[in-house]
Amino acid sequence: MGITHRRLGNHGVLVSNVCLGTMNFGWHTTEEDSHRIMDRALELGINFFDTADVYGWSVRRGTTEEIIGRWIAKSAVHRESIVLATKVFNPVDNPGAPPEPNRDGRNLSAFKIRQHCEGSLRRLQTDHIDLYQMHHVDRECPWDEALGAFDALVTQGKVVYVGSSNFAGWDIATACQEASRRGMQRLASEQSIYNLSNRMVELEVLPACRHYGMGFIPYSPLGGGLLSGALAKAAGGRRGDESFVKQVEKQRGKIAAYEELCRGLGADPAEVALAWLLTRPVVTAPIIGPRTVSQLESMVKATELVLDEATLKKLDEIWPGPGGEAPKAYAW
Repeated sequence: MGITHRRLGNHGVLVSNVCLGTMNFGWHTTEEDSHRIMDRALELGINFFDTADVYGWSVRRGTTEEIIGRWIAKSAVHRESIVLATKVFNPVDNPGAPPEPNRDGRNLSAFKIRQHCEGSLRRLQTDHIDLYQMHHVDRECPWDEALGAFDALVTQGKVVYVGSSNFAGWDIATACQEASRRGMQRLASEQSIYNLSNRMVELEVLPACRHYGMGFIPYSPLGGGLLSGALAKAAGGRRGDESFVKQVEKQRGKIAAYEELCRGLGADPAEVALAWLLTRPVVTAPIIGPRTVSQLESMVKATELVLDEATLKKLDEIWPGPGGEAPKAYAW
């Protein structure tokens, strides 16, 4: 299959079946290497880039967007070649500015959405965001306010599509229904954790996305390292990460069976985990977060891996999901 391009749910835009996650840029990956990764991603056919205004973490929140912005500024071709996604909800650093509760808090107020959008546009050195995502749900903010703020940005041409992240199924339904009732654009996508070791979104989130014609963008496709050769990493201590070692011990039986299956396929466990996601209904593009160009190239190999029905059945046996969709997963 390789790198192909898919619709984002039932929307017209075409995005690569792998999304370049930039969460490591600036604090685990230098700016120079980050630019190399983005260059190589384009060469490989990846046109879907995901970031967030909060990325940069311990260096400075907002750093990652700035790194991407300087890459965009290198060539007009860069901005024209990518579908650029970022997020709003979390605090962003503003060096030298006094404390401000909207900027420093976590919410989806109209004030924050407008302010943070302007900040992202400035850092990214672009005049529009292709997919502007709510990084988390804010159930205390009225939908009138949040959706109205996003709708204004769409009308102004600063945002093309609006998406969500870390929403429950009923949050997705509520947002889409409220948007439709007001004649606004419904959510284009949901981004949430999904991998072989964590399949909870199969209960209600994926069915909601399918019903509303949304794309689904899984993050943490390797289960925080559990699905990428965890036994060897745990044996080596993974840089003293005791919580990871404990998690491996807790699921050692499943991980051992999984890695044995991967050896039988002659494939790297990380490739199998990504290839499995590419077979899942509703999934548009798993997010990969390479720290190096070589990691990027290795992850892209998963798009060439074809898992037959027997392998998929075995993966279900090792890593069973919640039993299907709600309510049949737990009721008649």
